[in-house]
Amino acid sequence: MRVLVVDDERGLVAALRRGLTAEGFTVDVALDGEEGLARALDVDYDVVVLDVMLPRRNGYDVVTAMREQDVWTPVLMLSAKDGAHDVADGLDVGADDYLTKPFAFVVLVARLRALVRRPASTRPAVAEVGNVRLDPASRRVARAGEEVALTTREVALLEYLMRNADRVVGKIELLDHVWGGEREDLNVVEVYVGYLRRKLGRDVVETVRGAGYRMNG
Repeated sequence: MRVLVVDDERGLVAALRRGLTAEGFTVDVALDGEEGLARALDVDYDVVVLDVMLPRRNGYDVVTAMREQDVWTPVLMLSAKDGAHDVADGLDVGADDYLTKPFAFVVLVARLRALVRRPASTRPAVAEVGNVRLDPASRRVARAGEEVALTTREVALLEYLMRNADRVVGKIELLDHVWGGEREDLNVVEVYVGYLRRKLGRDVVETVRGAGYRMNG
């Protein structure tokens, strides 16, 4: 199995190279985000270990660029940050798993083997409802062929509504699936629906009184 390790901590990189080689991996190394992205796009790796904080280009940007180029190699992100939002950000941009530093080497190896065992990743299906089109991989949204800029949370809300366009979706369900069960006020859902309406048109999301919201075709 061939793995790419992208991290600027030379001591950690050297230790990972020794350890992973001993575990049977073939290991390539990049010390900054630009080099890591170039290698990830050029070589068919089985898995990528990618730090978040990198010189020249951060890990989030590297994953985003990989997915935009239709490179679906499994990515395990490493970070010294362990906040829920940091983990969510990594997964939102297309990473497959997230490990906080410091970590046990045996855990890293187990996570890598689990990622390699998964079925090959495929590009998420593009969603289309009426004249609204969403490409989840690139997070690009268009209405009637005209691109519309949305935030990460707005894209997540729009995608959930589009995937469930055949039914009414309640506020609690949206809070659970889009905000990850965070104890936000239910009004935050209404606020973000308002953002979508301002950017995409008031007719895009229908309010079903007493029940929730429905995406209109």
